[in-house]
Amino acid sequence: MVGSCRKCDQCVNDLENYCPEAVFTYNSVDSDGTTTYGGYSDILVVDEHFIVRWPKNFPVDKGAPLLCAGITTYSPLRHYGLDKPGLHVGVVGLGGLGHVAVKFLKAFGAKVTVISTSVNKKKEAIETLGADAFVVSREPEEMEVAAGTLDGILDTVSVAHPIQPLISLLKPHAKMVMLGVPDKPLELPVFPLISARKTVAGSLIGGLKETQEMIDFAAKHNILPDVEIISMDYVNTATDRLAKADVKYRFVIDVAKTLKAE
Repeated sequence: MVGSCRKCDQCVNDLENYCPEAVFTYNSVDSDGTTTYGGYSDILVVDEHFIVRWPKNFPVDKGAPLLCAGITTYSPLRHYGLDKPGLHVGVVGLGGLGHVAVKFLKAFGAKVTVISTSVNKKKEAIETLGADAFVVSREPEEMEVAAGTLDGILDTVSVAHPIQPLISLLKPHAKMVMLGVPDKPLELPVFPLISARKTVAGSLIGGLKETQEMIDFAAKHNILPDVEIISMDYVNTATDRLAKADVKYRFVIDVAKTLKAE
């Protein structure tokens, strides 16, 4: 994000991301009436309040997605108290958000279970990312074994999916935080929430103070997203691959290198 009103309750409490007048880095209307273009820009003019200090020797290209996927997962873990050592937290979906969530959780000292519809991601989750367990959500027996074991869940899936089976994985008083944006409304069963005082919540990126905190934490613990760096002329191909989920796990556009080549 690159702007907000700086006056409302959200802004004065370092939660500029929830400001009603927030200006996001792309496809938002800026203060001068122009449209923001984010990472597709070759030049940006930004109020210094919205600049993040980048730690020395921390790679900018690989670290770039932390400013979206990183803060989107870090903020709810911190806000909802899922950042404590020894907690058992589930991550639904092992994509751009999910794989970063696993890395943060392991750095916090949590036990992590990845929940996915695809058994093909099990090896990546456990052997590469360090998850402690893997549950295939389409397998009733695996879901039954995991029922009532989780202190919290981050749901990163952006397609319509049933959430009642996921709620069953939570312990009493536990929280499930929605981070993905499905294209259709989800059906929310109320009785499982009431009967065990469970919470279903949401979260959107983070304010500037917390974003800086996240970057500093990531640099200290060497947490970097898995990325594929591309040039600007590859964007259309990358978009086609993205629609097929053919990326592990984020594309990063090297604008500077592209401009030099031209």
